[in-house]
Order: sequence, then C-alpha cells, then structure tokens
Amino acid sequence: MSRRTEQVAAAIKEEVSKLIQRELKDPRLGFVTVTRVEASPDLKYAKIFFSVMGDETVKAETLKVLKRASGFIRHELSHILTLRYTPQLVFEFDVAMEHGDKIQRLLMQLEQEEKEREQFAGNSGVTDTAEKSGDA
Repeated sequence: MSRRTEQVAAAIKEEVSKLIQRELKDPRLGFVTVTRVEASPDLKYAKIFFSVMGDETVKAETLKVLKRASGFIRHELSHILTLRYTPQLVFEFDVAMEHGDKIQRLLMQLEQEEKEREQFAGNSGVTDTAEKSGDA
C-alpha cells in the first residue's frame, strides 16, 4: 500500500468513526468501533472493518444498519475529504478482534487452571522434589 493510500485510509477511518458516533441514530446500531480501513490502490473502494459488542444478532443488525447507511456516510465523506472520487464503502465485521478476545479468554482460563492446580498441590501436602531437597 502506498503512503497516500495509507493516509487516505486513516482519514476515512477517523471520519467514518465520527460519522457513526454523531450522525447515525438507529436504535439497532450497537456499540461500533471502526478497527481498520483497507483502501484499494486507485482509492475507489474502501473496506471498513468494525467490531461491535454483543451477540450474533447484534452484530447482524449492526452490519445491516451500516450497509444501509453507507450511501449517507459516503455522501458526508465527499464533503469532508478532498478526493477526486469518494470511495465506495464496504462494511465488514472484523473477526480479528473476536479471535484476539477468544485467545485472551483461553489464556486467562489456562492461567486460572494453573493457579488451581498449584493451590490443590499446596493444600494436599504434596511438594516439589526440588523444594524438599533444597535445590531451589
């Protein structure tokens, strides 16, 4: 991605985030965070990745609202950004955030299980052989 494309993508991310927060008043819209934007090299298309808190129903409704509002958001962007063409906007749910959350939960679960094992071993009177011999 060229420097210009990156700059435009960053500007789109910032402005779309503001527009979603300030201008979209649909009650079906969940708590949306624009996570990243990928602009095509010719700047005619922009994929806007977002995350939203909630279950699958909330995610689906939020995606539906954003798709319906894409024309409005694009129109508003045309007034804010000084580009020859305002890119077509495509909204996609960012699964990377969901995967990161899942990995974090699994790591926390493993840590909790390890603490429970250590606590159980300590309560049952079993000690490590290194501790018994003083090699620690």
